[in-house]
Amino acid sequence: MLIHRRRFLQVGSLASASLMLPKFLKAMEQGNFVPPGNKVLVVVQLSGGNDGLNTVIPYRNDIYYKLRPQLGIRKNDALALNDELGIHPALKTFKSLYDDGSLGVLNNVGYPNPDRSHFRSMDIWQSASDSRDYWGTGWLGRFLDAQCKGCDKPTQALEIDDTLSLALKGNDVKGLALTDPQRLYGASNDRYFRDLLAKQQHDDEHHNVDYLYKTMAETISSAGYIQQQFKTYKSKESYPNTELGKNMKTIAELIMTDINTSVYYVSHGSFDTHVGQQNQQQRLFSQLSDALAPFVADLKKNHRFNDVLVMTFSEFGRRVAQNASGGTDHGTANNMFLVGGGLKEKGILNDGPNLTELKDGDLQFRVDFKSVYATLLKKWLGADDAAILQKSYEHLSFI
Repeated sequence: MLIHRRRFLQVGSLASASLMLPKFLKAMEQGNFVPPGNKVLVVVQLSGGNDGLNTVIPYRNDIYYKLRPQLGIRKNDALALNDELGIHPALKTFKSLYDDGSLGVLNNVGYPNPDRSHFRSMDIWQSASDSRDYWGTGWLGRFLDAQCKGCDKPTQALEIDDTLSLALKGNDVKGLALTDPQRLYGASNDRYFRDLLAKQQHDDEHHNVDYLYKTMAETISSAGYIQQQFKTYKSKESYPNTELGKNMKTIAELIMTDINTSVYYVSHGSFDTHVGQQNQQQRLFSQLSDALAPFVADLKKNHRFNDVLVMTFSEFGRRVAQNASGGTDHGTANNMFLVGGGLKEKGILNDGPNLTELKDGDLQFRVDFKSVYATLLKKWLGADDAAILQKSYEHLSFI
């Protein structure tokens, strides 16, 4: 009985994965050349609520140092972006991207009536709902619904993780979560699943069973396709041996093939720095910077940098004042990074945080994050943003 239960859970797990799996386009050409114009969005989620004030630092603002006497990044340590704002000293790659015109910094991003719960605020960011609404689909999942329904060449979305985030779940189409294309291929080709599929018997009275077999067959077939594509390009760059480093290498190696995936999603953290923030943020930023450097080098050497846009976000920022434990507590507005060769506006895209107009000790948002999404959907992915977001939002001009 225990063995049968385990097998049932395995089948259920595999079927769940297949529900997240879109059908992939057949390669257009042999070799590693990908035609220009094949736009890709890479979303990097900074999980846990990254402290934006110690990310993009108002190093000439006395209020900043008054409210963060121990935690504030010293002026001489900040990597200056202009006369007012600098970047965390661990983010050396971002400073280099800023200097060569490949980085956009968007300040004071948030949403009305912010929620300080990790789970609720992350749901709001991933679903693109208003704070009072609860949606069961994500903004990228609805993008897949719109682009893939009834389409013989659907777009795709991959999350490099064990589980699929709400952001990539649509009503009809979902992204696929995987950590390693080789492991996915090996698991989907387990002899048990092959034998089970071969014994399938159609039964009009058990539609759910037929659907289970169908989705399992699609998973096995598609896993083989991903694995074949994954073998066609191997990076020569030196990626760090961290989880994020490995994940960014996987994304780079897939981008350089003809798999034609439109969206990649990866998480990094946790940035929930209530205690001992300096060391934790330093470590996480070093990992982020070190992973992004070879990723960008890969894109540039393979002429893909102009067609790939990286966006970072976190579910909220932190409070302006430090707490008594060498950290910061949950706040509201935050900053976002945009990285790519296709940016039309670069550098610092709007005013930095206003520390003279706090609301209950928090920064006030000036840019609704859904305007960023609308811009990416319309201008980068070529989708109907208003239909996907279920409302029209202002389009920004960074692309």
